[in-house]
Amino acid sequence: MRKAFTLLEMLVVIGIISVLVSMGFASYSTAQKKARDAKRQGDLKAAQQIMEQCYSVNDFKYPTISGTDTITATCPAGSGLTFTITDPLNTGTHKYTYTT
Repeated sequence: MRKAFTLLEMLVVIGIISVLVSMGFASYSTAQKKARDAKRQGDLKAAQQIMEQCYSVNDFKYPTISGTDTITATCPAGSGLTFTITDPLNTGTHKYTYTT
């Protein structure tokens, strides 16, 4: 009797490994999407907090916003409030910027 794997056994093992690898890639992709969404939500929360701080130091007025590709808002000088939001997936020229 020979001590070797048959072609059918090898194909079954390769099939199982292929299924496991594809499941791993799908899970990794989902984790990346969730991480990017969490970063976006965190950036927007930071923007909200800075705008509220600017509102309180600017006689309860929100700053004026200007720009097209880059959105810029200005708070009173010396307030030290600034941030830039970029998309973690697309690194194009479109950015949200808030400057004081």
